[in-house]
Amino acid sequence: QVQLLESGGGWVQDGGSLRLSCVASGRTLSTEIMGWSRQAPGKEREFVAAVRWNYGTTRYADSVKGRFTISRDNAKNTVYLQMNSLKREDTAVYYCGVSYRDNWYAPENRGQGTQVTVSS
Repeated sequence: QVQLLESGGGWVQDGGSLRLSCVASGRTLSTEIMGWSRQAPGKEREFVAAVRWNYGTTRYADSVKGRFTISRDNAKNTVYLQMNSLKREDTAVYYCGVSYRDNWYAPENRGQGTQVTVSS
């Protein structure tokens, strides 16, 4: 099973940017789907973005299209989430996830999460 470790969260002002990183260890990724989800206080976890590891194809939630970019570095077994034009409603714990079963929206394994706080 792949172990996931997120980093890069923190506090940022409205309109600012952050880049999250997630390092996968335990095995070399090949056909998996890696992605990010988030959970705000009092809300259910929601899909943010994902990338198919071998082809690099991506999907995004409508709420982040045009502002967030997911990318991966195959050599480093790392997936990134570049978040620009952040809004207060982006405040949440962000989780990295991996799906071995071709599931874009419900990964089988997740990391511990990293907090992102956006304030005015």
